[in-house]
Parts: sequence; C-alpha cells; structure tokens
Amino acid sequence: MTVLKNQSSGTTRHSSGRSSPTSDLSHEVEKPRRQFRGLRIVQTLMMMIWCFQTVLLFIAHLVLSDWAPAAPPTQNSFFYGDYLNESGNNELHFIGMKLYVDSAEQSVLSVRGGNATLQCRFWYEPVPSSPREVRVKWSWLPAAGGQETDVIVAFGTRFRSFGDFRGRVQLRQDFPGDAALVLNKLWLNDTGRYRCTVVDGLEDQSAVVHLELQGVVFPYQHPHGRYHLSFLGAQQACKEQDSTVATITQLFQCWKEGMNWCNAGWLADGTVQYPITQSREPCGGARLAPGVRRYDRLHLYPNHYDVFCFSSLLQGRVYYLQSSHKMNLTEAQHACQEDGAEIAKVGQLYSAWKFTGLDRCDAGWLADGSVRYPITRPRSNCGPSEPGVRSFGFPPPQHKHGVYCYKLDTERV
Repeated sequence: MTVLKNQSSGTTRHSSGRSSPTSDLSHEVEKPRRQFRGLRIVQTLMMMIWCFQTVLLFIAHLVLSDWAPAAPPTQNSFFYGDYLNESGNNELHFIGMKLYVDSAEQSVLSVRGGNATLQCRFWYEPVPSSPREVRVKWSWLPAAGGQETDVIVAFGTRFRSFGDFRGRVQLRQDFPGDAALVLNKLWLNDTGRYRCTVVDGLEDQSAVVHLELQGVVFPYQHPHGRYHLSFLGAQQACKEQDSTVATITQLFQCWKEGMNWCNAGWLADGTVQYPITQSREPCGGARLAPGVRRYDRLHLYPNHYDVFCFSSLLQGRVYYLQSSHKMNLTEAQHACQEDGAEIAKVGQLYSAWKFTGLDRCDAGWLADGSVRYPITRPRSNCGPSEPGVRSFGFPPPQHKHGVYCYKLDTERV
C-alpha cells in the first residue's frame, strides 16, 4: 500500500489503486444529468426550427395575398393544369385559365308531353390551345321540395341518365362548350330547379334554370264534402284526377289570373293556403288585403283540408258524348267505353276548358262521380258571369245526366 502525504497539512492518506465508493456515486449521478441537458438542447432547437418555418409560411401568405388578384365571387377561378411529367406521373402546373358557366335563360316554360331545352354553356378565358375534358352533371330539385337528385352525368360522348329521367333526357352538345339539357315528353312533376354543373379537375362551376309548365290549378274536395283530405289523401286524389298537387308558384299564378277561393287546400310542399282576390269576413277578414292566404305550417298527417290540384296540356281530347237519353254513373262509364274512350277525369275537363276552350252548358258525369260542365263564354242559364268549370257536386249515382269522355290521341303519345 502506498502512503501519500499531504504537503499542506502534514497528514497522510493511503491509496489502494481504486476510487472510493463516494467517487463512483458522483460519476453515476452526473451521467444522466448530461443526457437530460442534451435532450433539452435538441428540443429547443426543434422548437426554434418550427417557429422559423411558421414565420416563413406566414410571410409567404401575406406576400401572395397582396400579389394574387381577387377572383370574383360568382366565377370559378382555377389556375392549375393536370399534366404528365417525364416519368409519367401527374403534376399540377400553373396555367392561368378561368372556367365560366352560364345559362342564357333563367326559366323555361313548357307543357305536359312537350319538350324543353334548358340552356347551359361553359368556356375558358383565355381560350385553351386544345380541348379540355370535363364532366357535365345536371341535377334536379323538385318544385315541391325534397332532395336534389341527379338527372344526367356526361363525360365526353359518354353519358348516363337516372331515375324517371332515364330515356327522356340528353345533352345537346351542338358546339364546343354546349351543355344544354334536352327533356322530352315532360311529366307534370318535372317542374323545379335544374342545376348544370361543369367539373374540371378539382374545380366546378354551375348555373341554375327553373322549369315551369303551363297549366290550370283547380280546387278539389272529397266526395264526402269539405275538409276530408289528409296530405297523403290529397296527393292520391289529385293523381286519380290526372293531375298533381299544385305548388305555391302555380297557385300564385292562378291567383294573379283571378282565382278566388275561400276554402283552404293542401299544396305540394305540405302547406295549406287559399287565394283571395275579393276580401271578405268569412275569408280572413274584409280589411285584409287580397292575396294568397296561408295557415301556419301543420303536421301532415292528423289534419284534413281540401287540395289544389294542377293539370296541364292533354295527350288526347275531352268531349261531351251525344246521346238520346240521360244516364246514371254506371251507364255513363259503359257509354264512353263503347265509344272507344273512357269517362273523363276532373283534371282532364279543366285542362280541356283551359287549353282547348271547351264550352258546353250540359252537365255530365266524370270519373270521380261528380257532375260538372265547362263554360268559356258565360251566358244566361249557364251559371255565374265568370268563365269556369261549374260543379253540381257528387249526386247519387243513380241520377240521370250526360257524360264527358276522354279519348287518347295515340299519335301524340
């Protein structure tokens, strides 16, 4: 063992050639401290790098916001193109073009069974050097409300139509950028809002066209009398009379033409309204201005009212069957069948009165068991002084009357 002497104090200490236990403990404690300080330094550096990147992105955003032109809110502006690089992969590049979509007509008016063309065209500014492949989609929101559904989707010359529009629609495509929708053999329920959407890559733009049908709105009651129809019953009643439940737009148009009816009726959107041109106490009050009056929105199922139905141009003709004698309801039905026709429905009689000017001062049976007659030229002994379809209500089926028949025009179907 070696003896060491402390020169300053004169004392001696012995060394065995190894560190003492106290020295080993200090070394073990110092090691994790150094590791912890290194980790803190790395974390600090990472935080500084993240903050630096954030500042750079913020500055770039401010610069680009000042330099980039603001696109008009009604335009669909995109500034990229999808190109293939040398390796065959898609890349986005700045091309500086704008896509525009527009319609020359905001609304189109037609008739049942007719055709309608809803205008839509698209173009680019500046004009591209070569044609671009786009996807065109037309969708439809019914006038009665509900969900917007697809009508047709086209990509180039390939297209697909959907639902009740299948086989009745096509894109015109008469010139580059022409995306007009052609509808054939229109149905009563085809009215509503049509949206033309053009999709190029990740961007799209659209234009809206409204389709309306010329027609006639008429009030309809249940055979048991006033206010016996639920909403579902009203829909079925109009359908059975070759019509559909009227929309508020259709009722409002008829009100402007002079319709004055004090009984409230269902409309296609589930509301209950009635048109008044002459204010009076039993119809909302004499001091209330004329207009289309509306009840508060009601639950569709427990409430019962009348209904306003809508009909349009016929695919045939309505006529009064000449006969040597009057008939009960069953005999009237058979008489029309023997004449190669069927007994006319209420919507068909109103349509003939509206579109062909049917005028007959003879009451006749209709398919629902009511007795009515159409007047376009008011005269004495033929009801009120205004044109319209007169009604005798629903007499007992054994009563004797004439009959109105309907014969389908097969050449127009």
